[in-house]
Amino acid sequence: MEDYAIILDYLPLGYVKEGSSSFKRKPVAQAIGIVEFTLLELTPQEKVNLDIHEKVYIGAGKRDKIARVNGRLKYDKLTSTARVELNYVIEEIIKEHEDKYVQFFNEAGSISTRLHQIELLPGIGKKHMWDILKARKEKKFESFKDIKERVPMLADPVKLISKRILMELEGNIDKKGKRKYILFTRPPKKEKPDHPRF
Repeated sequence: MEDYAIILDYLPLGYVKEGSSSFKRKPVAQAIGIVEFTLLELTPQEKVNLDIHEKVYIGAGKRDKIARVNGRLKYDKLTSTARVELNYVIEEIIKEHEDKYVQFFNEAGSISTRLHQIELLPGIGKKHMWDILKARKEKKFESFKDIKERVPMLADPVKLISKRILMELEGNIDKKGKRKYILFTRPPKKEKPDHPRF
C-alpha cells in the first residue's frame, strides 16, 4: 500500500456522464503512488480542493485531505488530463528518489542467459548494457549525472526509467516477450510477474 500519492487530476464535480445531473456528483481525484507507481482513485475530504501535482497522504491513520482511497485504476481509465500529467509526475518522482534508481543501474542483474534487467529499459540493447556493466564494475554509479558522464552514448537515465514505468502502467510491454517482467510497478492482482520487481 502506498503512503503518499501525487494528484494527476482533480474533478470537483466528479466524472461527467451524459445525462447526469451535477447536484449528485461527488469530487474525485486521480493520483499515482510514489513508491510503486500505483494508479489510484481518491475521494477528497469535504470542502477540500486539490491541486494537480500536489502530494497527499493516503496511508493509515488520520489523513488531512483524503477521505477515502476508492481503489486502483487501470491506465485506460485515466482522464486525458491525468495522462498528460503522468509523464511529468513520474519523472519528478524518479528525480526525487534518485538514489533508489541509481541503485537499479548499480545492482540490476541477469534474468536469464539471454536477458538482463537493464535491457528491459526502452532503447537499451546489448552494447549499452555491456557499457553500463563495464562502467559500474570499475566504480559504482553515484548519480544520474555520473551515469551520463561515464556512459556518454546512453540516453537520459531518468527518461529511460520513466518510459519503462509508462510501458508497465499501459500494459504495453509485449515486445520480445518482455511483458512478464515488471521492474518498477505493482501489477494488478491477476497479473503476477515471473521475476521479482527491482
